[in-house]
Amino acid sequence: MPGRSVFPALEPLLEQVGKPVQYVGGELNSTVKPWDVAGDGTVRWSLMYPDAYEVGVPNQGVMILYEVLNERPDALAERTYAVWPDLEALMREHGVPQFTVDAHRPVGDFDLLGVSFSTELGYTNLLTALDLAGIPLHAADRDESHPVVVAGGHAAFNPEPVADFVDAAVVGDGEEAVLAVTDIVRDWKGEGRPGGRDELLLRLARTGGVYVPRFYDVTYLPDGRIRRVAPNRPGVPWRVSKHTVMDLDAWPYPKQPLVPLAESVHERMSVEIFRGCTRGCRFCQAGMITRPVRERSITGIGEMVEQGLSATGFEEVGLLSLSSADHSEIAQVTKGLADRYEGTNTGLSLPSTRVDAFNIDLANELTRNGRRSGLTFAPEGGSERIRKVINKMVSEDDLIRTVSAAYGAGWRQVKLYFMCGLPTETDEDVLQIAELAKRVIETGREVSGRRDIRCTVSIGGFVPKPHTPFQWAAQLGADATDARLERLREAIRSDRRYGSSIGFRYHDGKPGIVEGLLSRGDRRVGRVIEAVWRGGGRFDGWSEHFSYDAWMAACAAELPAFGLDVDWYTTRERDEAEVLPWDHIDSGLDKEWLWQDWLDALDETEVEDCRWTPCFDCGVCPQMGTEIEIGPTGKTLLPLTVLGSGRERMAEHTS
Repeated sequence: MPGRSVFPALEPLLEQVGKPVQYVGGELNSTVKPWDVAGDGTVRWSLMYPDAYEVGVPNQGVMILYEVLNERPDALAERTYAVWPDLEALMREHGVPQFTVDAHRPVGDFDLLGVSFSTELGYTNLLTALDLAGIPLHAADRDESHPVVVAGGHAAFNPEPVADFVDAAVVGDGEEAVLAVTDIVRDWKGEGRPGGRDELLLRLARTGGVYVPRFYDVTYLPDGRIRRVAPNRPGVPWRVSKHTVMDLDAWPYPKQPLVPLAESVHERMSVEIFRGCTRGCRFCQAGMITRPVRERSITGIGEMVEQGLSATGFEEVGLLSLSSADHSEIAQVTKGLADRYEGTNTGLSLPSTRVDAFNIDLANELTRNGRRSGLTFAPEGGSERIRKVINKMVSEDDLIRTVSAAYGAGWRQVKLYFMCGLPTETDEDVLQIAELAKRVIETGREVSGRRDIRCTVSIGGFVPKPHTPFQWAAQLGADATDARLERLREAIRSDRRYGSSIGFRYHDGKPGIVEGLLSRGDRRVGRVIEAVWRGGGRFDGWSEHFSYDAWMAACAAELPAFGLDVDWYTTRERDEAEVLPWDHIDSGLDKEWLWQDWLDALDETEVEDCRWTPCFDCGVCPQMGTEIEIGPTGKTLLPLTVLGSGRERMAEHTS
């Protein structure tokens, strides 16, 4: 019987695995609906974050779609996550399929499996879930009895490496998109499923907002580059457009955030205060593909914070965005929330703060209730020159001014995030990170009068991403990355005055090469992903499970048949004329504008933020029918009135 719980078979296995609580569900604010909540017309979604429960359960994207879908009377949504290898082995032994954590229903029984890819390193986990669910790995082998597998998330902006495994991909904001897909599936089911799976996918593809790989043929040039990607069915568009939600106040989700029973990576309630970024950092895919900037109003933020705290009991509120301090009313937001919750256990945090947007007034509001977490800033590049290349308009003096204010106000530790392997980077650019860190410690000691000042330098490897000006760039090889970072380590450790006060964290260059292969790969890379998975590859985003050798062996086995190797996808620079694997996915950005920005990077030319300056014609607003939406709104966030033991619904007024 479809939709029947597998928990009776699963429960005896849980005592044999680590962290069994992550598989039992029952979280505060979770939803379990009857399988036939709307009779035969019910549209059933299984939503997957392809990583461990502790990473996936706080994910805002999945949480929002889960709630949006479950508000519909004719739909139900449940969640599933990647199971650890210990449980996977037991499930295979005992015939237990991939299940949802809400009602423990088999994933294979649902109409749709929506998978949110924040990173490409979750691809092998998708294959595990498909196989455990009894869903054929290859979309071409599925029939009407199998769920439609839909990819979303940032990695879906280049869906080609997983084109063999997914039926469809949706790019951009998901709130309205999943509802539109639900309508199409409901109507098709209501009509008696005419034309079978092929007809359903064709209806989705013809909307122009759903990419269905089977309806596109890819041809190649003799040297391995793509000749063209062309539709093979009438009515299927040449390019697929991203979805953009414009009025964030109209979508105040999640209203009832999930509170996990097991420990998760973020123990807080989060509110997205704006979406998009136009700072124009050339390495940043998230900033490019989420344009334009759309702010949530101060009153909208206040309502979400109050409702979320009431629904969860969390004591920390994270104000999320790509650069939270850039909200046009961030000072009023933080002061209003600090006033409202003064004297309570509620703390505020800004997970991402630009060096040039930070000020002590803002920091003091965030710590008014006594919590003083560490401060993290991301100069990204060690030298002034490389920061011009990446369009990170932060000077060394900006950074020193900011850390001076922080140390002077009582902070003892700051964390600085940089990247290694950026285009045109030299050893000297990276060694400047050591000099910068020493100057930070020196400044901290000077302004605080103390010796216990700390600075942690964290280094990530640069990976070129689709839909950015660096999509054409050559990636630095793993050995060259490691050698450069070793020289930096020596430069930091060699100075006894500062070395013991500077923490140094970095990843070696190997995971970045695999991420680079997957981020700029095409359909031929799907063979590599499958080979790694068949060889036991799982949880590639976790260092203890990641195997560089397995990925390189799979590349060596699968790519020569096409005349290619891993370097062709990673360390090779592309030229302007090359057809890129994702050119048929329309993020709104003009390819010509991206190319010009790439040339500007090579010339070390900076470009201003279009929020505050004239338009630079990136293409997003006219192509997508959107525009930048920022304040100030002129509204004020008033404190709540306390009535007895309860709280009145918040009073929001226009001042």
